[in-house]
Amino acid sequence: MPAPERVPAGGLTGDAGPSGAAGDTPGPTAGPSGAAGDAMELLTRGELTVRGRLRDASNAVLYCEVALDGRTAECVYKPVAGERPLWDFPDGTLAEREVAAYLVSEATGWGLVPPTVLRDGPYGEGMCQLWIDEADEADEESGRQPELLALVEEDEPGEGWKAVVRAEVGGGRTALLVHADDPRLRRIALLDAVINNADRKGGHLLPAPDGRLYGIDHGIAFHAEDKLRTLLWGWADEPLPEDAVEVLRSLTGALEGELGGRLAELLTEAEVAAVGTRVADLLRTGRYPRPSGQWPAIPWPPV
Repeated sequence: MPAPERVPAGGLTGDAGPSGAAGDTPGPTAGPSGAAGDAMELLTRGELTVRGRLRDASNAVLYCEVALDGRTAECVYKPVAGERPLWDFPDGTLAEREVAAYLVSEATGWGLVPPTVLRDGPYGEGMCQLWIDEADEADEESGRQPELLALVEEDEPGEGWKAVVRAEVGGGRTALLVHADDPRLRRIALLDAVINNADRKGGHLLPAPDGRLYGIDHGIAFHAEDKLRTLLWGWADEPLPEDAVEVLRSLTGALEGELGGRLAELLTEAEVAAVGTRVADLLRTGRYPRPSGQWPAIPWPPV
């Protein structure tokens, strides 16, 4: 399922803004394969030039180039001024939540979220995140990038797949939505449970050519109330693997130290406390969460 927020063929609009003009999407000249510290320095201190606007995103999403001391990279810039108000999240907080998701991801040691910073830009303060090139179709066809989500006509998922929900597909027909039983997805499912991600769509999963899998678009996360909404319910109520338990134990300590302090600069006191509560609950049950029934469990649209 491709991400509508990413640039499709011809998907850059011409209203790039005062800092640049639209153009074709080039390949990245720097990426997460380099030192994370270098990427963060580049995103934080580099000169940000807008090259275009990404179509179909819910909020303003600008495709940019960032340059510093002869180094360049492509990135996504989401200005706070371009955020649309939501009924259940405070106005102007989505960029901070994206940065908070990156901090938690880094604390897990799994590197599930691309390097992300909060910085000033051409349209004011906003989130700036390193651009991740997606694996192309040739990679997927070769088997190096297996499919992550699918609709199947069978009543049960096949080997290597986990069932999510039966969905209407038109003409009175239904199909079973499944996701891969993939350890990379398992890790993202745990991250989502910790940060209370309310919008894990298929298009927010980015398989990179090097085989890594990234999660993006974490603006509506960290609410103090249970709002977990995801397509990755296939492990609901299953026991957590040992590496997940180890990570949760590590997060417990981190939340009492530096991570907790950094999150407190981005989230409310109640939201930071709720992260700790969710981690403690996951450790207590030893299982992946299941839908609460108090909130729609599946994001819409699912892509």
